[in-house]
Amino acid sequence: MCRETNGPVVVASPAGGVDIEHTAEVSPELIFKEPINIREGMTDKQARRIARNLQFKGDLEEKAAVEIRRLYELFLKVDATQVEINPFVETDDGRVFCVDAKMNFDDNAAFRQREIFEMEDTSDKDPREVAANKLNLNYIGMDGNIACMVNGAGLAMATMDAIKLNGGEPANFLDVGGSVSDEQIMKAFEIITQDANVKCVLVNVFCGILNCATFARGAIAAFKNATIPVVVRLEGTNVDEGRRLLRESGLSVITADGLDDAAAKAVAAAAKL
Repeated sequence: MCRETNGPVVVASPAGGVDIEHTAEVSPELIFKEPINIREGMTDKQARRIARNLQFKGDLEEKAAVEIRRLYELFLKVDATQVEINPFVETDDGRVFCVDAKMNFDDNAAFRQREIFEMEDTSDKDPREVAANKLNLNYIGMDGNIACMVNGAGLAMATMDAIKLNGGEPANFLDVGGSVSDEQIMKAFEIITQDANVKCVLVNVFCGILNCATFARGAIAAFKNATIPVVVRLEGTNVDEGRRLLRESGLSVITADGLDDAAAKAVAAAAKL
C-alpha cells in the first residue's frame, strides 16, 4: 500500500537480485512504479505495461501480464499488505511463473483469514504477546517494573509517559480496548503480572462506551488474588458507581484522582518492593 497514492502500488524491476535498495541507488531508471486505483483494480493495460517494463517480449509479455493480474487478485483475496516475488522468471520452453514469494498480511483482517493466521509460527515471539493477541488485546512487553492496563492506545502512551515523568519505568504497553469483557480484564491482569520484574500495576481507564461499574466488577474479580500493589484511576461513564464498587470490595486497591496522581502513586508503591 502506498500512502502517496492512497492505494496499492506495484514496484517492479528487470534487475534481478536481492538488494532492490542498491538498484534504486545505482540504477533508479530500472525501478518502475505502477499505482493501482483501489476501486477500479488493475487494468489489462497496466498489467501489460508492468510486464513490458520487466522486459518480457512477444507472447511472454501477455503471459507475464496474466500472472501479474493474478498476483494482484491474490493480494486482495488474502488481505495482504505486501506480496513480493523474486525471482519472476521466463523459461526456455516459454513459460512464465513465480519462483519464490514472500507475503505480509493485515493483522486487522485476521478474522477473515483465520486459516492463514493459524499457520503463523509464534515460537520466537513473547508468549505474553501471543496470549494477548488471542484475546484481541494489544500488548507489548518492556523492561520496567510498573505494569499498565489502559483502554485506548493514546491513553496508554500518555500513561507510560506519566510513569517516566514521575521517575518510574513502564513494564508494558497494554490497550484493552473500548468494550473489554470481564474475561479479558482477568486474562490481561494475568498476562501483565507474569513478568517477574513487575512490582506494581497501574490501571488507567477512561470509560466512554465502556461503563466504569462494568469495568470495576471485572477488575475486582481479576485483582482478588493480587500479590503486588494495584493503583486504579477511573474516569468517565458511571464513575461514581465504579469507584464505590472498588472502595467496598475489601481489596487493598490504591485509588487515584488523576493521571499524574496515579503515576506518582504507582512509582512510590513499586519503589517500596
